[in-house]
Amino acid sequence: MQVTIKRLGHRGDGIADGPIYVAGALPDEVVEGDVQDGRMAAPTVVSASADRVHPDCPHYGTCGGCQVMHASDPFVGRWKIDVVRQALAAHDLPAPIKGIATSPPQSRRRAVLSGRRGKDGAVVGFHGRRSDQIVGVPDCRVLHPDIIAAFPLLRDLTERLAPRGGEMSLTVTTSKNGLDIAITGAGAVAQKTATELVRIVSEAGIARLTVDGDTLLRAVDPAQTVAGVSMVPAPGAFLQATPHGESALIACVSRALGDAGHVVDLFAGCGTFALPISRRAQVHAAEGDKAMTDALLAAWRKGRGHRPLTAETRDLFSDPLTADELSRFDAAVIDPPRAGSEAQMHQIAASKLGRVAAVSCNPVTFARDAKVLTEAGFAMEWIRVVDQFRWSTHVELAAAFTRA
Repeated sequence: MQVTIKRLGHRGDGIADGPIYVAGALPDEVVEGDVQDGRMAAPTVVSASADRVHPDCPHYGTCGGCQVMHASDPFVGRWKIDVVRQALAAHDLPAPIKGIATSPPQSRRRAVLSGRRGKDGAVVGFHGRRSDQIVGVPDCRVLHPDIIAAFPLLRDLTERLAPRGGEMSLTVTTSKNGLDIAITGAGAVAQKTATELVRIVSEAGIARLTVDGDTLLRAVDPAQTVAGVSMVPAPGAFLQATPHGESALIACVSRALGDAGHVVDLFAGCGTFALPISRRAQVHAAEGDKAMTDALLAAWRKGRGHRPLTAETRDLFSDPLTADELSRFDAAVIDPPRAGSEAQMHQIAASKLGRVAAVSCNPVTFARDAKVLTEAGFAMEWIRVVDQFRWSTHVELAAAFTRA
């Protein structure tokens, strides 16, 4: 069957009339192949788009991580901007988008990898496209070189720890003092195995190894530098994926806050925004994970020249800051998980806050929550798309809201 691709879907598939979803196709291309259940899984490109490029990765055909590496960078940038625009249009919202900031190749400092033991040895990597099969990615084009260099070690750890017939997760983060490895899904570790693991990772220069919440080795602090302050995150803690993306988001948040002197940081994490903001404003941070709150406060205490910072551990989904609590502040930063934070947004809308710096990793839930603010009298001044997950379908953004 031969079809013409009309547009690119938000999951990276080309879409033809029907609809027919075509893997690896681009708009205006003519492709042919067998169609089953509305999908063409193995298309032959009859007429290629001018935006088609050769994927610069030997794992592209099997790994599910970089779904749009076959498209030119300018095309991917325009497409990600359009994903945000379409999400906003679904709620009749404007899209004052001010470009896109794309992280360079091999800059991913944090990755959540999967590991499994098999007959031919252990494999560590990402899942394949629409598959539970793990694809080894020793020549990955997005991961930091320090993570790539550790793949033999990660496979060794997987061989020793992964449950038979199952898989485990390895969160690997670069730091200025060596890699920080947090493993989950391994189960109980025998004392003899733990002793051997400590020897192996010590010889490899690993900063910290944690297995299912138990820190087996902390040779040195796996420290990150945030706003000139050394911060030690909790094992496996969320961090922005690339330093470039983190810098772009911090710049956006700073611009959105303006001269606000008293700021509340919602879903503050380990302090990605709270620490830089505290250099010029008083900050109160709220975060649901106590280990992250503790890391934030410990880092702030090391700072010099920072304004007062307080923090509380609070589940903002079930117990959002109320409108009265929020009205004590001049501005808010909010960076929720992919599900967004509709309940917290309603409290912001009902408060006396004048400015909101919103960060999101999901344009769909961002648009839903932005509608709550605009209906309460906030104006969306601008949006900046941030592409930390280069060549993937993942889209992040930062936006500024002011109350009229």
